[in-house]
Amino acid sequence: MTIGEKVSYLKGLAEGLNTDDKIVNGILDVLADIAENLAEVDEELDDVASVMTDVEESLADLEDEVYGGDDDDDYYDDIDDELADMYETVCPNCGNAIRFDYEQANAGGMDCPNCGKHLVFELDEDESEEL
Repeated sequence: MTIGEKVSYLKGLAEGLNTDDKIVNGILDVLADIAENLAEVDEELDDVASVMTDVEESLADLEDEVYGGDDDDDYYDDIDDELADMYETVCPNCGNAIRFDYEQANAGGMDCPNCGKHLVFELDEDESEEL
């Protein structure tokens, strides 16, 4: 039941009481005006929501045209590919977790970023732990 229907119901009840109470009738008239105003606001809000949906769709089309589609997805795919090629080990000197890639391992290792000790890696492709 809408607000307008509820106000109409209350008006019917007040008329059934056969009272000439001006205050009750005045309150019911104000409620009827509020209900009518709310119905108009709801209609306008629906129109605004429709326009906003159209604007969002147009903006998405424009972004695709200007930026050439879903470049963000490609960016994150590249990061995922880079992380997939990374390895991780623990420095035997300080216990710090170290990430390195295949090129670093083949280049003779690397210095631990925490303690500075030079680490040499041996990669066995079947047993290495990839991230």
